[in-house]
Amino acid sequence: MTATNTIAQPNWLDTLAYPFNSNYLELPDGKMNYVDEGTGEVILFIHGTPSWSFLYRNHIKELSKNYRCIALDHLGFGLSEKSKSFNGTPELHAANLKALIEHLDLKNITLVVHDFGGPIGLSNAIDNPKRTKRIVLFNTWLWETKSKPEAQKINKLLSSGLGRFLYLNLNFSPKVLLKKGFYDKEILTKSIHQQYLKPFGKKKDRYGLLYIGQALVGSSDWYAKQWEALDAIVNKPILILWGTKDEFIDTSYLKKWKNRLPNAQVVEYECGHFVQEEKAEESIEQIKQFMHTTR
Repeated sequence: MTATNTIAQPNWLDTLAYPFNSNYLELPDGKMNYVDEGTGEVILFIHGTPSWSFLYRNHIKELSKNYRCIALDHLGFGLSEKSKSFNGTPELHAANLKALIEHLDLKNITLVVHDFGGPIGLSNAIDNPKRTKRIVLFNTWLWETKSKPEAQKINKLLSSGLGRFLYLNLNFSPKVLLKKGFYDKEILTKSIHQQYLKPFGKKKDRYGLLYIGQALVGSSDWYAKQWEALDAIVNKPILILWGTKDEFIDTSYLKKWKNRLPNAQVVEYECGHFVQEEKAEESIEQIKQFMHTTR
């Protein structure tokens, strides 16, 4: 594996909103883009679907003033390479994340996760807890999903011809589902929405969205295994930043986290799934305070 720096950005990228250099780690399944800004303690940002490191742009801009902020794009997402042959399950994305952590030899990590980034990032912290110092959870999960009726419904759709058509031909996930994830629809302006649509501009670029969607239930046993092993990190400082108006990952998920992580600091916001967009300033300030009080 090799890393290269400052690759040319695509012409659709809003470099005012996302003013970061692209670094690439060459993996067996393709080039993985990551942002590496600032110096100091490491804050490592892990996105889910259908987002990419753009989701954390405001956090990186502000927090990189005092910390080293690293945010990757999973293969099949954002500025990373997209290949139909890479079956992007969370397990495989977790292995790629591990490769990046080891390549950069990251230590004392403050791990920030969201959506599918929860299982992807937390599994690495569980496997090697010595590298992780703190954890920040945005709306996410880490337990079995196959018994959940809503998950079964999504899985049935994405396993069908209709689901494949919606995801691959109509770009349904960032075009429709991402919008549904916002409680305050005005926050998602047309220009910002374009930055979530453009990475998946062609049918061949959308398989990563389909594969990870199918893994909502397909990787259920793997999630359960991580949940059972969570004791490896439960005593670390944990901050939960939760959007209570999330139509996908609702407050029943938050209740489960609270029961398992009784010592976690919890901040609730009246917003949707993408707290990083709807409550950017507020969540940045909470992370700053969390970093300061857990020095």
